Amino acid sequence: MIRLGLTGSIGMGKSTVAAMFADAGVPVFDADAAVHRLQGPAGRVVAAIEARFPGTTGAKGVNRTALSEAVLADDAAMRALEAIVHPAVGQERAAFVIAHADAPLVVFDVPLLFETGGDRAVDAVAVVSAATAVQRARVLERPGMTPARLDAILARQLPDAEKRARARFTILTDVALDETRAAVARVIACLCPGEGR
Repeated sequence: MIRLGLTGSIGMGKSTVAAMFADAGVPVFDADAAVHRLQGPAGRVVAAIEARFPGTTGAKGVNRTALSEAVLADDAAMRALEAIVHPAVGQERAAFVIAHADAPLVVFDVPLLFETGGDRAVDAVAVVSAATAVQRARVLERPGMTPARLDAILARQLPDAEKRARARFTILTDVALDETRAAVARVIACLCPGEGR
């Protein structure tokens, strides 16, 4: 099994690219989706998050806006949150690997792959990228997003240029969708030349 890490800064189009891998038959582990499950109603980490960050959860699980406000500008709080969430996500990832043990290629869709050292646990990394102006326009269209909040998020992420320099593959999303899809197909063909996908 070849393990490909898929990453990219906020607004780069990583979810679109992950869906393209899935459409091509490659199993995709979505770290964000795992976090949403773990933090959702009756999620496994909700009680621990409430204990550490009182008032950030409710009947629907974690209130992501309240939690974000509690940790975004506080490094110690962010580390405390990561200490709760990352081990649980690791268990989900391990179960995913077991479930897809016969797959020649799997993708780990992890937004903070480099920032968390997750790149050491994969065989190759593909970074999803777009021009800065395109990225900002995409993110600022999201409900509740402000330029200041976007800047705070970007401050916690490696710069796009550094991610591109460290990755084996770069997949652009500020081009036609067919071009992005073709780039995904090239990555699959490069990593699994005998699979005939």
